[in-house]
Formats: sequence, structure tokens, C-alpha cells
Amino acid sequence: MDMTPVSRTILVAGGAGFIGSHLCEALLAQGHKVICMDNFQTGRRDNLSGLLDHPNFRVIKGDVEELPEIRDRVDRIYNLASPASPPAYQADPVRTMMTNVVGTNNLLALAEKKGARLLQASTSEVYGDPEVHPQPEGYAGHVNCNGPRACYDEGKRAAEALCYDYLRAGRAEVRVARIFNTYGPHMQCDDGRIVSNFICQALSDEPMTIYGSGEQTRSFCYVSDMVDGLIALMELGETPDGPVNIGNPGEYTILELAELIRRVAPTSKRPVFRPLPKDDPKRRRPDIARAKSLLGWAPRVPLEEGLEKTVPWFSQALQRPMAVAGRTAETAEVTR
Repeated sequence: MDMTPVSRTILVAGGAGFIGSHLCEALLAQGHKVICMDNFQTGRRDNLSGLLDHPNFRVIKGDVEELPEIRDRVDRIYNLASPASPPAYQADPVRTMMTNVVGTNNLLALAEKKGARLLQASTSEVYGDPEVHPQPEGYAGHVNCNGPRACYDEGKRAAEALCYDYLRAGRAEVRVARIFNTYGPHMQCDDGRIVSNFICQALSDEPMTIYGSGEQTRSFCYVSDMVDGLIALMELGETPDGPVNIGNPGEYTILELAELIRRVAPTSKRPVFRPLPKDDPKRRRPDIARAKSLLGWAPRVPLEEGLEKTVPWFSQALQRPMAVAGRTAETAEVTR
């Protein structure tokens, strides 16, 4: 049997973003040609700095709402084109909704035209503030469709519906990944996510801001594990009959996360507490039984290990010297 890897042309929409840039790097390492498309609303060119000289890598500045012409052959499309943190997607909620609905429809139409397979990056936010725990893919969710988070939650739910309408009509081959909280290098300090907030506050010796009591829970997946899961779902031979959760089922309270970060980014300041934002989920943990059975995938990086890889990257980004568990930033290994 010929086991030679197949080289494909892969379009990554939102490829300059946090997860998208790591995905581009992994696909290039597998020998594929990668076209990164981003409007740089929340994506950053710095995330691509190590890829720009690669002969199989090309960047297109473009918006999925007004899709530029793609003349290349395209075999795979990853749709990660959406702001993903609450401050970013709430800054322009109408645009967020349109990115997820109009943009996804445009990419599905491109997949139909090119005969490409599309993976839609959905989100655990489709479960809202869940009443079922942990959250399996069959749970319909508990979402406030009129709340301040609805532009993202409902936009992603509508994008999923579009994907399965195209699939049922035989117009495109699609896979849907429901992504749970992900962290790692290439996150932005000001993106409003809990891990980046805590790390940057600790490195700046500012109090960590905890919303609510801190007893609410989240599950945190290191970015390399997330990328492995997305690629495994895309390359699964048979189309799954529904979405697949991709995330780490380890569940931590926000207070526990703060304490873990204090171990790798020591700070003298005590946390400060603020009111919990409207519709903020109280518990979040993926049921990954489908990912395990369909993909043979499970996360491998424990949270504390992932934080040890992430904190030095933020320290470098902030251009601040720091001690990392007894090592200096200069001697600590930085995994990008």
C-alpha cells in the first residue's frame, strides 16, 4: 500500500488568529500548501512571522463576508474566521453575526465550487449556560438568544445549521468542531480571555480580576492538542453524523486556575473580585467520548504543563524579565 503523504492545498480562513496561526504551522509541517486568509481585525501578522518565508505559504488579506477570488485549487477549507473573545465579538455584534452567517455561507459556496471539504470551527458557546454537565454533542444548549453574547452564540449555531443544510443537500462535505476554551502562545493580552487576562496581570504584578465568586468552572485545552483534534476531524474518512466536541475534559474553578498561574508567574497581589457578566456560563466541561471513539483523539498536555509553555511567551511579548518556576525567561524553553 502506498503510504506517501498526500499534499493538499488548504485554505485557512482566520489563519492569522490564535488557533489559526498554529494550524497553518502544523499543516505546513505536514507538507501541504497553505493559503492563509485574514482581515486582521483580531488576527495578527506577528503570529505568522515564522511562516512568511515558507515556499508553500501565502497570505491573502480578505474578509469572508466579501470573499476574494481564490483561483487556486482548494482541497480543504478551515473556517476559523470570527472574533472569539467576548470583548472582541461584542465590540461590533452585527459584524460578528454576519461574519458567522454570511461568511460561513460564502466559504460553503466556495467548498461546493472547488469540491473541497470544509471544517467549521464552532464553539462550546452553543451550549450557553448549560443545564447538562458535562456537555455532550446531543445537548441542544441553554442560550439567551437576546443577550449580549447572542451575536456569537447564535451566529455559531446558525453557521452549524448552514453547514448541515449544505451537507444534506449534497452540496458540500462538512465537519463541525465545537471548540472549548483553548490557550497557548499567540494569544493577545487584551483579548479578554481568562488565561491571557490572568497571565498578563500576574506578569505585570497587577491583581488578577475574578468575575463572580470564582467557583464557576472551565476546561482548558492547550493549543497543540486543539490543532491535532481539528486536523484529525478534517481528515476522518467518513463524515460524522453531527458535531464533535474538541476540548480538554479537565475541569477547574477560576480560583484554581488563578492559583496554578501564580505558581508559574508569581505575583504579590491578591485577586480582586468583580460582578459576573450577564449570561456568563457557570460550568463548562466537554464530553469528548465522540472525539475519542471517532478520531482516536484525546488531549495530552496537562494544564500546568501548558501554562509553563505559555507564560514565557507572554513574558517575551510584554518584554518583561520574569522568573518561571525558579528559571529565568532567558533560560526557560519557549514552545510556540
